[in-house]
Amino acid sequence: MKNRLFNFVGGNTGDWRVVRIETVVGTPLAEVARVEIIEGENDFAPENSVWRLRGVTSYERYVTRAEKDSLIAVQEGLNRPAATCAALIPIRKSAAWWELAQDDRRAILETNSKHIATGLKYLPAIARRLHHSRDLGEEFDFLTWFEYAPEDAGAFDELVGTLRGTEEWNYVEREVDIRLVRAERL
Repeated sequence: MKNRLFNFVGGNTGDWRVVRIETVVGTPLAEVARVEIIEGENDFAPENSVWRLRGVTSYERYVTRAEKDSLIAVQEGLNRPAATCAALIPIRKSAAWWELAQDDRRAILETNSKHIATGLKYLPAIARRLHHSRDLGEEFDFLTWFEYAPEDAGAFDELVGTLRGTEEWNYVEREVDIRLVRAERL
């Protein structure tokens, strides 16, 4: 998969209207009215931007071939007409997480926390795209973008609640939950 850079810009413009920004743990992000997603290498920031979060799509680091095949078989794409709700969840993990060997992180992620198996239960209703930010020197390690239909909002809340209750989340030192709805462009 080709790496692709995405910029999530919080401000007064964008296709996504912010419903709420909740700080789950750590330092909050400033309140904004809208989020604009700008794809690619781009230093352009819409007027009155408050913050910019950058991340690249990349290969799936912690999945086995069987898990990847399962995800591909049921995952639907983004930008589905019915998926008018979204969540942007930036996360930074602790130094203790990054000091672990990759196989130890994999064991915590899937063997102990069942992260991938849990996510599979909510597909295809909830689509997601993971962006890696750590190697870009950004303030978060991961940006996860989710899209779903309004009738699946309860299932999405259940999904994130389940994941936040796992061993993996003991390593999260900053998390912000930004909920959005598709809006007319300003």
